Parts: sequence; structure tokens; C-alpha cells
Amino acid sequence: MALKPYKTLLKDAQDEFIINKSRFIGHGRPCETEQDALDFLAEMRAKYKDATHNCYAYIIGPNMGVMRYSDDGEPGGTAGMPIIEVMKARAVTNCAVVVTRYFGGVLLGAGGLVRAYTQGAAAALNACGVGVMHPTARYLMEIGYPLLSRMDYFLKDEPVIVEDRAFTDVVTYTLVVRCADEAGFVERVANLSDGSVSPLRFEEVYLAWPEEDAP
Repeated sequence: MALKPYKTLLKDAQDEFIINKSRFIGHGRPCETEQDALDFLAEMRAKYKDATHNCYAYIIGPNMGVMRYSDDGEPGGTAGMPIIEVMKARAVTNCAVVVTRYFGGVLLGAGGLVRAYTQGAAAALNACGVGVMHPTARYLMEIGYPLLSRMDYFLKDEPVIVEDRAFTDVVTYTLVVRCADEAGFVERVANLSDGSVSPLRFEEVYLAWPEEDAP
């Protein structure tokens, strides 16, 4: 079955802010499985065991098939639900968000809590960055040295990432290109080299591409 693109977080990161003396820390992490998400939650609970609340949400699966959230002692619907709603609005999956709160002595009320945990989730996602996991093809491409300068210049404007260049009796590129772009790329390589270069496709994987670069 063909792989389909999905959005997720690019890295593990956090951000924090203060609202009416309460400290909120939003954390996010990419997670491939539900167990990864649970492990992340356990890690945050251990790290912030003195916090008043560690509220969380996670979504797992390219089709967002698993969704879980918890208010962790906050009034029902004021913490976990706002977190997961932010995640759903950004359409991210295979990731988890934990918003930690240190109570500052001032009650925020239900509306204030919803806004605070919404802000905490947004802060976590922004800190992590959102990328698109695209079905991506990995290629090997061998060229002769006379073509090296032209090929390097050509690749700068192509929708590819050059992972490696090996110099032996020929130059061997290892590169990746989104599956949606690969037919055009292979055709342009053939045109550039007058048919002498044929990139060899050897793997199809999911790779994260920045959200703004998505087609």
C-alpha cells in the first residue's frame, strides 16, 4: 500500500510562560507508537514530579487512529481537551504534548484554564516545529567528474536533499526526493546528462520535510 503524507513534530522541544503567577511549561515530542507517548509522559512526570499538574494529549497513527488526553486533576475539559484540540487543528500525529503547571496561588477559572492550556500546547508545537512526513525515495546517482560542477549547480534548484557525495573513480551521490517529485527529477537528470545518468532508486521511507516546503 502506498505511503501517504502526514504532519508531525520535527524535534523534542519546550517553551514556557507565566499567567497570574502560575508557571506553564509546554513540551512536545515526536512519537512513533503509543508506548513512545506513554514513555514520554512518564519522563515528564518524573522530571516535574513537584508540579501541580502534568496534563497531556497524544495522537498516534498516520490516520490519527489513536487519540488520548488527560486533565490530570484540573477541572474536566479545561486541560487535556484544549491540548488535543490544538494538535488536531494543526493536523499533527505521531506525537505527544505535555503541559506542566506550577500553581501560583491565583485561580484562573475554567475559561482561563482553557486559554492557558491552549497556549501551552501551541507553545510546545511552535517550539518543536511542524513538518510533513512525506513518502520519500532514496537514490544513488553516479556521474563522471566532467559533469560534477553542472550537477552540483543543478541540484541546488531541485526538490532534493543530498545526503552524501563519495569520490572514487566516479562521483556517487546519495540523495532523497519526495515521491511526488521524483518522476520530474529523474527526467530532468536525464535531460541534463543527455541520458548518460540514471539515478538508482533503492528505498522508500517516511522523512520529515518542513511544513512550508510541502507541495
